[in-house]
Amino acid sequence: MLGRDLAKDRNVRYINAAQDFAGTGPSMQAALDQDFLFLLYDVARTMRTRADQRARARGMTRAQWVILAHLERQPGLTQNEMAAIVEVEPITIARLVDRLEARELVVRKADPRDRRVWRLHLTPAATPILREIAKYRAEIHEVITAGMSPALQKALTDGLLQMKANLAAEARAVGKAGGAAPAISDDNGGAARRERHA
Repeated sequence: MLGRDLAKDRNVRYINAAQDFAGTGPSMQAALDQDFLFLLYDVARTMRTRADQRARARGMTRAQWVILAHLERQPGLTQNEMAAIVEVEPITIARLVDRLEARELVVRKADPRDRRVWRLHLTPAATPILREIAKYRAEIHEVITAGMSPALQKALTDGLLQMKANLAAEARAVGKAGGAAPAISDDNGGAARRERHA
């Protein structure tokens, strides 16, 4: 309930800011509707909202789905590795994994080469949820690419990859210059098993 309220509040604040920016009339609103960064944000926000709704229908969260999907592709990741991939703090991953482990969807296994390190593995119980995730991905892909030629889809993919590479390069440059990336807050709550973060 809290997560839904926070998401709703963020959406309201975004809409209010957009309206303030548009402010003076239809021509300004039309310009805003065509603004590349606003469009990029809107598409991503809409996709996140739909994924949240689909995950909640199974009593889960989108963040938990993300972890399951990554473990399907890369079994045996550590919590720190998972945190780096999804760009959140390790403590956040620990809490999410706690919940997945409680549902017997994920297990932590000690690394045979370093007993201090815990690696994450899916259980057979995760299979139906992975099928649901794959089904959702196929559905949303069909929805968002309707009316788009394969050439346009490839051009968009290439453009997004370049944008991602540009942002990564800028982050590396900031890091070399001694800057610090902003911390990501954790809205999930709950106690984590701190001795098992690695």
